[in-house]
Amino acid sequence: MQKPQGESVNGVHTETETSGKVITCKAAVVLGPGQPFVIEEIQVDPPQKMEVRVKILYTSICHTDLSYWKGESEAYRVYPRILGHEAAGIVESVGEGVVDMRKGDHVIPIFNGECGDCVYCKCDNSNLCERFRVHPLRSVMVNDGKCRFSTKDGKPIFHFLNTSTFTEYTVLHSACVVKIDSKAPLKKMILLSCGVSTGLGAAWNTAKVQAGSSVAIFGLGSVGLAAGEGARTRGASKIIGVDINPNKFIKGKAMGFTDFINPNDSKNPVHEIIQEMTGGGVDYSFECAGNLDVLREAFLSTHEGWGMTVLLGIHPTPRMLPIHPMELFDGRRIIGSVFGDFKGKTQLPHFAQQCMRGEVNLDEFITHELPFEKINEAVQLLAEGKSLRCVLHL
Repeated sequence: MQKPQGESVNGVHTETETSGKVITCKAAVVLGPGQPFVIEEIQVDPPQKMEVRVKILYTSICHTDLSYWKGESEAYRVYPRILGHEAAGIVESVGEGVVDMRKGDHVIPIFNGECGDCVYCKCDNSNLCERFRVHPLRSVMVNDGKCRFSTKDGKPIFHFLNTSTFTEYTVLHSACVVKIDSKAPLKKMILLSCGVSTGLGAAWNTAKVQAGSSVAIFGLGSVGLAAGEGARTRGASKIIGVDINPNKFIKGKAMGFTDFINPNDSKNPVHEIIQEMTGGGVDYSFECAGNLDVLREAFLSTHEGWGMTVLLGIHPTPRMLPIHPMELFDGRRIIGSVFGDFKGKTQLPHFAQQCMRGEVNLDEFITHELPFEKINEAVQLLAEGKSLRCVLHL
């Protein structure tokens, strides 16, 4: 067992060689729903066949982490567990069979993996993967059904969303690790692990927003704002933000939104307000709140004949869609989008290049920075709607 000491230029330790050995490091472990994260020393096993062990340098908290932490769905209640799925870091070592990465490479984890060999990965119309698609119920490694994390006395600590990034070192299957340009700023690249890719990709890849079109975005968290950024970069002429937190409008205006609606400010349904603003409805709407009543408003806010609603919010309740089948005969469509329809390993390296060239504005998404040990403060900032992304430095 080895505890890393010292680092090279790339951030990988040099005073001791840890490849093939168990590493002792710090992690933020959640022990139960709503309980504070506990920073404790854990043991991280070496990567097995087709796995990669990564030294995490930056990570952040997404609303999916927040939802699990709150225990909103009983099905996800597996403890102790290491959450986190937005991060960036450096490869510490690779397991047998990994040929597309090596020690020292700059990488980001992805919760929606891409093996490249299954029928899903080979299909141009899907970004899912037969074995490594997003799977909230999975809490162990795919290869052998075991954990790579354990307590100091050898008890297992469970995984989360194929990634588990609230730790100094993590182990992932290579299908869930994307190598990026070593010149890319890792602190910003964490946004590509989930929030920005999900929202912006929904506008680019799922809806294929056209220049001059109108857009309504329901829920102005990171995903919603990213959808707006995607619409802006595609030349949308009207981008309407809908949220009950008026503080979100300040950020939205800075990011190119043209109009804002607070549902609490009017007795009329939001869809009626939008229809009046746009002469019948928007071309595209994005539901980013995880609320079925909001989803219905988003659906009805689009124009009859061609309107499209993209579902992005996570809906943990057993309630069904609030849409009558006959309403689809009015020409409106509704579609879900996972990870912005990006094929992670195939397309994210190019997306990272676009971000490096300034084609996408990433700076506005990072609102706070804290040391890793203050992760509970970062959770509260997100829960209270005070932050978009708080970067945690490990």
